Amino acid sequence: MDKTDLIRQKLSALEPVYLELVDDSHHHIGHEGARDGGGHYTLVIVSRQFAGKPAVIRHRMVYDVLGEMMRKDIHALSVKAYTPEEV
Repeated sequence: MDKTDLIRQKLSALEPVYLELVDDSHHHIGHEGARDGGGHYTLVIVSRQFAGKPAVIRHRMVYDVLGEMMRKDIHALSVKAYTPEEV
């Protein structure tokens, strides 16, 4: 299983109604984090679980679900997290 598939699998815990994950790592070849194997990703995720929560908590929810991947497999993650009502 590649990293993007594993990220998607882990994010399923947030029950997304929409999830777009883009691997931008190829734009960062030679970057210090990329040399260590950490990828660069852009994420758009829509989940009812984000209802009533500010952006910082939504991002924390994403990071918590990804767990150890945030420390070794993911160097940079741009997150846009919405509720269904916000999109």
